[in-house]
Amino acid sequence: MSKLQTKIPIESWVVASWDEYIQVIQDPLLEQAKGYYHNGQLRIEMSPIGSDHASDHTIIIFAVNLFATLKGIPIHGRDNCTYRKTGVQESQPDVSYYIGENADVIPWGTSIIDLDQYPAPDLVIEIANTSLSDDIGQKRLLYEDLGVAEYWVVDVVNIRIIAFTITSTGGSQRITESQVLPGLAISVLVEGLQRSRQENQSLVGAWLLAQFQQ
Repeated sequence: MSKLQTKIPIESWVVASWDEYIQVIQDPLLEQAKGYYHNGQLRIEMSPIGSDHASDHTIIIFAVNLFATLKGIPIHGRDNCTYRKTGVQESQPDVSYYIGENADVIPWGTSIIDLDQYPAPDLVIEIANTSLSDDIGQKRLLYEDLGVAEYWVVDVVNIRIIAFTITSTGGSQRITESQVLPGLAISVLVEGLQRSRQENQSLVGAWLLAQFQQ
């Protein structure tokens, strides 16, 4: 563990035990970092969040919340929340949602969400500006194993959303329409992101509202 303690490898998967991972993420210097653990490997992310990443992050949250509200779909979203299967897996996705009958499953006052006690979120979203290959690779496998129902990767640079539905057997398959938010076409979200490159978020929001009301 001494090598990890003296120099934390950032933005890469490193072989480590669960106990080593916990020691790393409890380091006060990493208070603002995001941690992932899967298949005996840890990953620490603490790159500064740039404007483009933050903007797409904001629009995606607004769009999902707006669509669910208009369609009467119960949801409860979380921003950078920690999900843990002790000794096995941990993730801190950019955005996550419990939807439908699971919307109220996590009681108020919960800190880290214990996936040995509660179900995994129905939808997980990662915003990928510099981490695209990992988000569609190792992290996708992590969310398959966690039992997430649906996983989106927002590709900031290329203005696209790579969306997957995850089967009960753990595999994933590309989709063009959300399965957990029925009727939500991924292409509409992508056009909203494209518009945000030229328009402010109020104008993008008004356009999304008109699309969702059709």
